[in-house]
Amino acid sequence: MAKSDQGVISSADLIVSGVPVYGATRLTSPADAIAIKDGRVHEVGRQDTINRYKGADTKIIQPQKGCVIPGLIDGHAHMDREGLKKILPSLDGAESKEAVLDAILLEVAKKKPGEWIVTMPIGTAPSYVETQEFDESGYPDRHDLDQIAPDNPVYIRAIWGYWRARAPLVSVANSKALELAGVGPKTPPPSDQVEIAKDAKTGLPTGVFLENTMMPIVELTLLSCVPNFTYDDRLQGLRRSMSIYNSFGTTSVFEGHGVASDVITGYHTLSQQGKATVRANLILSPRWSGVTETGLAEHLRDLADWLARQGYNSEFLNISGLYAEIDEEKANWVRASAAPQTGWAGFNYDCGLPRKALKEVLLEAARLKMRVSCIFATVAELFEEVHREVSIDGLRWSWGHLATLTDDEIKRARDLGLVMVTHTNRHIRKMGSNHRQRLGAEMENQIVPLRRLLDAGVPVSLATDNVPPTLFNPIYHAVARRDENTGEVVAPEQKLSREEALHCATWGGAYLAGQENHVGTLEPGKLADLVLLNDDLMSVPEDEIPNLHAEQTIVNGKIVFENNAS
Repeated sequence: MAKSDQGVISSADLIVSGVPVYGATRLTSPADAIAIKDGRVHEVGRQDTINRYKGADTKIIQPQKGCVIPGLIDGHAHMDREGLKKILPSLDGAESKEAVLDAILLEVAKKKPGEWIVTMPIGTAPSYVETQEFDESGYPDRHDLDQIAPDNPVYIRAIWGYWRARAPLVSVANSKALELAGVGPKTPPPSDQVEIAKDAKTGLPTGVFLENTMMPIVELTLLSCVPNFTYDDRLQGLRRSMSIYNSFGTTSVFEGHGVASDVITGYHTLSQQGKATVRANLILSPRWSGVTETGLAEHLRDLADWLARQGYNSEFLNISGLYAEIDEEKANWVRASAAPQTGWAGFNYDCGLPRKALKEVLLEAARLKMRVSCIFATVAELFEEVHREVSIDGLRWSWGHLATLTDDEIKRARDLGLVMVTHTNRHIRKMGSNHRQRLGAEMENQIVPLRRLLDAGVPVSLATDNVPPTLFNPIYHAVARRDENTGEVVAPEQKLSREEALHCATWGGAYLAGQENHVGTLEPGKLADLVLLNDDLMSVPEDEIPNLHAEQTIVNGKIVFENNAS
């Protein structure tokens, strides 16, 4: 026990001191120490005050530099995807056809004849951008693969298109893989977005598939015989994903795009095993295939009952609603034919409905007091129609992937009590200048208008969309507003301060998940989810913000990640 003039004071389990502590919203003066006890924040303040909680068994962390912040909360994470990237052999760094073949040859040596060889896509992680050598004629074809793997079926997977944000997607199969898949000269493409490349002289497939879309179709249809992710892959990948997100200071996620049942089961398993290190707030990705229009409301009630019976909600897992989308792409129903396999997605492709049918579902969701999440403005418009008939007040329906917003849309979000979730990796970092060119300089303040949203009193959560998984990119985008392709500062009037950006990446995510009373700020009594960073977020040069990472990440008062390289 530690002692003070007031008597005996219970000693803390952990004290971090000597660096600035941010996100302790109720303090009136700067803090440089925090005490943790029984998995919760005990006190935040100055070192001389916090030192009174030192006891014989108190763990003390006194870094030379950095800062302490609340655990980051990713409002649209797709976290399950990240760990899957290590399941398959990598072609990362292979910048020519020859280098790709050399990498696959190494895999051939590990396999028995007849065993599948399935690799990651061509290109350099995390965006999987190929070098200029990989135009259509530069990719390996089935003959190239046959020469190095005559006895094994080989398939080079397609990229998940949003990693790179441009089409076409390219995948390659050798002759044995084509034979097993039954793909020949007369095989029709499964969609008009798919091209089966053919030899100009013989008319035979070259083994190269081109997909003019962002979400692969070929591996779920023509090449569905290729081994895809197993449940064990997803489980192990999810555990690896949590460690990766922890390394960037993320302690909670909200999956606003919805997740399929096998991903939910993976989260539940890790939670039950006590191996979860990221709090997961999930939205269900529904499957509408086979549900008649007259049975939509009943099916939704069944889903709600199913979720309640599973007993999923726990300290590290909460499932609170469903994802909503207006079905506008016929190819999604083609992809859905592979269910329950979803490939990279982790969500169901048949999660969308025609507008009229979706409105019926949303009305029933409002009656059931269910959360609803969307990523398209067309669905957000539907939210308003639903609200006129059945109130959604207090339900915190959310609108993600924010690109551009008019004054009317911001007013709608405020009046409906929506929580807005960003996708700055795409709409500032990659496409900010494109939006500005399309809208014109006089309307650029519509582009991811963070300042306008906060000034209107609309809660905002920052998000990564897993491209890449660090929330320090979105924090930087909110502060700097810079398009990395052009160097242009986009809509500078919409900049946030570093303190505001951190608040959106912590409290904003907690509010989105309905957990602001438990996490999101460092206040006595709240769960001890916090991060010691490698540098000071508030003083590091602006362009260094994306390079920030965790030295220690603490969840429930326990260190779940430690940077051993330091």
